[in-house]
Amino acid sequence: MKKKILIVEDEEHIAEGIELNLEAEGYDTVVANDGHSALEYWRQGGFDLIILDIMLPGRDGLEVCRTIRREAGRVPVLFLSARDREDDRIEGLLAGGDDYMTKPFNLKELILRVATIFRRQVWYSTSSIDENKFAFGDYWVDFNSYRASGVDGETELSQKEVMIMKFLAEHADEVVTRDMILNAVWGYNVYPSSRTVDNFIVRLRKVFEPDQTSPRYIHTIRGAGYKFTPSGV
Repeated sequence: MKKKILIVEDEEHIAEGIELNLEAEGYDTVVANDGHSALEYWRQGGFDLIILDIMLPGRDGLEVCRTIRREAGRVPVLFLSARDREDDRIEGLLAGGDDYMTKPFNLKELILRVATIFRRQVWYSTSSIDENKFAFGDYWVDFNSYRASGVDGETELSQKEVMIMKFLAEHADEVVTRDMILNAVWGYNVYPSSRTVDNFIVRLRKVFEPDQTSPRYIHTIRGAGYKFTPSGV
């Protein structure tokens, strides 16, 4: 079955270029020109990916993505934006985006990013972790429901937070570099930067570490990366 992609872009020539190239690659596409119609289309269901401009009439792309995540939508989101600062990229990813491309962009690279997002979904669904619910210490993560039990009780993690936890669990008691995490969770090591990984690790420590200044589970290995120790030592 063809993957179905929602393109949310208010500049007609950009939307048309993306649409034509994706359809040439065998994808089905639908185009929305503003944030409100994007949410209407998404709520109808059936989309495997959203390509989402940030600067939109009505609701901007960041708010559209946050709304989708608040409503428990797990569809991958690839942001497009003229904002090219690292802080802008991090904001988009922390809002629930799976990828972030700056304008102007190369259409071939966009196609590659789309294919990479779908490959990450295959990796996530065929993990070497036997149990969907991974327990460590007094805590657990459910890789199917995105639910977790942490310091403050049960909570819901973002897709990327769960993917990072799954990667760390697959490599428990091993030192993993930031580039290894980027490659596994985002599928490449150009964007986002290693700083993005650090931001997500901070968020995960808030969930699972009783004392964030002295982590028991997610350790920083200076000059190398991180080490996840399920035993809590």
